[in-house]
Amino acid sequence: MLAEGGVERIVVNLHHLPEQVVRFIDSSPQRDRVVTVFEESLVGTGGSILKHRGYMDGAPFMVIHSDNLSRFDVPAFIERHRRRPPQCEMTMMTFDTDAPQSCGIVELDSAGVVVSFREKPSSSSSRLANGAVYILEPSMIRFLEDLGKETIDFSTEVIPRFVRRIFTFHNGHYHRDIGNLHSYQQAQVDAAYLR
Repeated sequence: MLAEGGVERIVVNLHHLPEQVVRFIDSSPQRDRVVTVFEESLVGTGGSILKHRGYMDGAPFMVIHSDNLSRFDVPAFIERHRRRPPQCEMTMMTFDTDAPQSCGIVELDSAGVVVSFREKPSSSSSRLANGAVYILEPSMIRFLEDLGKETIDFSTEVIPRFVRRIFTFHNGHYHRDIGNLHSYQQAQVDAAYLR
């Protein structure tokens, strides 16, 4: 999906069961586009971006958490980021969740900019969630460097500081957080219909 959408290089951060992931990548027709890097100790999304910033080439880049199953229009996501309001340094994919208590819940203004973000609220009337898929401007790397930390949690240490500077792209096709067993099992059923 990413390669078909114009993404030239994919960097996969490995930690849990890396041999299985490498075997899967090696069997893929897109294997020549994929670079794998092993992370011995997890340093959070922000920390991983910093560790691998040499791959970014000073251009906007996409960050995708691996605990999701997602199908979306990659060129439309990239184009949406290109048309973001000038104050926005990132574009966040949103989706409608069936489990708001397990997601970051967002509220948007009429232009599609995040005006409120709550990570895993105990109750919420909103089902509009952060999909943990982003396009970031290179300026975000400078922000992460300025934090002066090796481990950086994106949901708690980055997103809250960028409220009103995050544009959004809504994935109305398919997106499921597979971070728990029930959701993972549902994704196994859904995957048969996503090809």
